[in-house]
Amino acid sequence: MNSNAPFVSVVTPFYNTEAYLADCIESVLRQTYENWEYVLVNNCSTDGSAQIAEKYSRAHPDKIRVVHNGSFLSQIANYNHALTTISPQSKYCKMVQADDLIFPQCLEMMVQVAEQDAAVGVVGSYGLEGRFVCFDGLPYPSPTVSGRDACRLFFFKDNYLFGSPTQLMLRSEVVRSRSPFYDDRYAPFEDAAVVFDLLQTWKFGFAHQVLTFSRRDEPTTMGRLLSFDCPSAFSLFMVRDFGSRYLDAAEYRDQLRRQERAYAQVLANGMVGLKGSAFWKFHTPMLKRMGYSWASPRVWEMLAWAFGDLLFNPKRTMQLFARGLKHRMQSGMLRHVSPDASVRVTEELRPPTSVP
Repeated sequence: MNSNAPFVSVVTPFYNTEAYLADCIESVLRQTYENWEYVLVNNCSTDGSAQIAEKYSRAHPDKIRVVHNGSFLSQIANYNHALTTISPQSKYCKMVQADDLIFPQCLEMMVQVAEQDAAVGVVGSYGLEGRFVCFDGLPYPSPTVSGRDACRLFFFKDNYLFGSPTQLMLRSEVVRSRSPFYDDRYAPFEDAAVVFDLLQTWKFGFAHQVLTFSRRDEPTTMGRLLSFDCPSAFSLFMVRDFGSRYLDAAEYRDQLRRQERAYAQVLANGMVGLKGSAFWKFHTPMLKRMGYSWASPRVWEMLAWAFGDLLFNPKRTMQLFARGLKHRMQSGMLRHVSPDASVRVTEELRPPTSVP
């Protein structure tokens, strides 16, 4: 490794992740790139996570340091705090979430992309989620694109390049320029919102390899969000708040109408499919945060269009209702399953804690 290679700060904020933390740390230690530090930020864990982190820090004192929070922080506040712990000498910053892994060439390949152009502020890659390769990429072999073009790919082609925090490498200058880095007004999409904001002034780079692994069979935040049909809410949220920065007036109107209809279809499907209270506890505040309300004529105009579509597709409508009814009945039955049986099912379905 060239002694002049850029210094990378790798950061893992963690809270009660003892089942996965050692695998995460080992994946960082296996990097082919050598010029890095690893900061593990303990958010007042009550399990064995802190002890695991300290064990690795003692074994690799030149590479790993542990930071213990004085008080418990929310996830976004903890991530923001963790990013403040990076070395002032670092040129790049790589967050690795505690239940994720990075593959051996991750740092090396991402640094190679970023070093091609000083205007690149964010670098992404493909990721492995469970058994599936996910996230869209730039057309091969182009390694960089303007921030404007990266965001327009999302608005016009639904190409989502940004993944989760684990999928990205950031120029440390970018991280230091924002305080706080993540804006909690956009939760649970704060990690995407910050990229849409940054790409107004920075280019986007992409490594055409699968460089990260995320567990999706576990009860993660993203898994819960997907059960609420959140992608349409996410797309509408991003169009409303960032679309005008990357689209002209006519394009913005067209994209807003398209995403409003898609989101209204999710809400209408939820009504017909007898979605439970958790679904509506997510979507009702989401409507409000985007500037809508159930009393708004615009919402009912959107819903009228969505119900019209359901009316002209009676077979699909009945399938939605039947699935919703079946789920309601099964949920009622599960309340009577013995606790021991539930534990056995959970253990049988639990995936391995490391990637072979």
